[in-house]
Amino acid sequence: MSHMLERRDSYSELYRDFRWQIPDRFNIGAAVSDRWAAEDPDRVAIIAGRIEGDAPELTFGELATRSNALANALTGLGVRAGDRVALLLPQGFATAIAHVAIYKIGAIAVPLALVFGAEALEYRLHTAGVSVAVTNESGAERIAGIRSRLPQLTTVISTNGGAANVEDFDKLIADNSEEFNARDTAANDPALIIFTSGTTGPPKGALHGHRVLLGHLPGVQFHHEFFPQPGDRTWTPADWAWAGGLLNILLPSLYFGVTVVASPAEKFDPENALALAERFKVRNAFIPPTALRMLKSVENIRNRFDLSLRTVASGGEALGRETYEWGEAELGLTINEFYGQTECNIVLSSCAALGVSRAGAIGLPVPGHRVAVIDAEGKRVKPGETGQVAVARPDPVMFIEYWNNPEATKRKFIGDWMTTGDQAVVDEDGYVHFFGRDDDVITSAGYRIGPGEIEDCLIGHPAVSLAAAVGKPDPLRTEIVKAYVVLKDGNEPSEALSAEIRDWVKTRLSAHEYPREIEFVESMPLTSTGKVIRRIFRDRAKEETPAEAAT
Repeated sequence: MSHMLERRDSYSELYRDFRWQIPDRFNIGAAVSDRWAAEDPDRVAIIAGRIEGDAPELTFGELATRSNALANALTGLGVRAGDRVALLLPQGFATAIAHVAIYKIGAIAVPLALVFGAEALEYRLHTAGVSVAVTNESGAERIAGIRSRLPQLTTVISTNGGAANVEDFDKLIADNSEEFNARDTAANDPALIIFTSGTTGPPKGALHGHRVLLGHLPGVQFHHEFFPQPGDRTWTPADWAWAGGLLNILLPSLYFGVTVVASPAEKFDPENALALAERFKVRNAFIPPTALRMLKSVENIRNRFDLSLRTVASGGEALGRETYEWGEAELGLTINEFYGQTECNIVLSSCAALGVSRAGAIGLPVPGHRVAVIDAEGKRVKPGETGQVAVARPDPVMFIEYWNNPEATKRKFIGDWMTTGDQAVVDEDGYVHFFGRDDDVITSAGYRIGPGEIEDCLIGHPAVSLAAAVGKPDPLRTEIVKAYVVLKDGNEPSEALSAEIRDWVKTRLSAHEYPREIEFVESMPLTSTGKVIRRIFRDRAKEETPAEAAT
């Protein structure tokens, strides 16, 4: 199998010797199901992860035949190559079957998160021009309320059975032939539209080609330490509707013939996550930083849970030193942080097995990717200087364009550098240290402060569960740091606790970075991918500021 990272003794040798081998013709659907179905049809593709009771399994043979039947059904409903088919489903067999069927037809999958409300759904379904949506009962109800405003949406299919104006997912599969020849797609043909998380501005649809799966493989193999190894088995709490769940775990695992544990829970529960990992002997997990911070609340993990973890990867936002050190102490392994965007994923990463790991740093460029921190003119900045993370094109993991948005696509590039809007610093050894998104960086008394480091430090306080740091307009300092804090159970908000938390940061970071204001909040607004939506707090902080101070 090509696209394997061959083991080398050092990172420099691995990076130097890596060569992309992207074939002209490639189809994601055939690659993740038919190949294994022919070779080893009884091999388990997906296990329905449940903490109690039976745990049904889907084999590669079943994934191939059921996706074929669904491909025939979709074709019968008028779906053609290039048409957009939305998936609004939790992790599970149906989600994987639908993805594979869509790719086999040569249609374009549009994964959407179940947490989206009607407005967010309508925006994405309309923008992508979706003609068919595959969903469950709750998704079908939400779509019913907006369907009259979506004339292009001709068919809704539900995994909970048919109803008025809704097709039955299982019946479509049962009624159609299990023979289907996947379309002979080019590696560059469109396969997938993933909407950006919309932490800044309205979400844009990043269009990816079939090659996007191959483009992910070196990064996945790097942070899961030469994945796959015998006995490997993957899981993520991240929704498969997001690039992190779909392209970091589900599709690469199936490509390599590795079993994926599916857990449809919509809300992350740290105790349940550990029980699930124990029961199904999860070896390789992708856990976003917010979920890892929630795991910190569980005491005596090693004594209470018999975990089989070989690797834990984390990305989506900065991991931070506190959580990195907690991973070594409590999980007994080095969390491999990585970095990417919906448009161009897993381009920087750590790999502790190769000694590529540094607390507080994302890591080094993944073999096959050219990544730099650049200035506004597109020139590399010197070590220690702040700039913007950028990736050089061409790159197989990079998006083709923003769907129907050529202007935004053009703005994304400076020459051949795809810009990310993420601020970072490179150290003398080439490690990239994440600083924050352009919009999130706080300017206070001449200092530029990244919120991630402050939040990481706040979360290190024994009373703090989650935290967000933003800039609040201030006439004297331009902005002051204001922190919004969710306390752990058993702690009550008070002036004394507020002062204690302020001092905690002041003594650990620096006098200019500590939050001058702390507000205790009940909950943290998160995107469907588990990132804190700082924009909500930034707007709130602005509203609190007297008009004369905000100018």
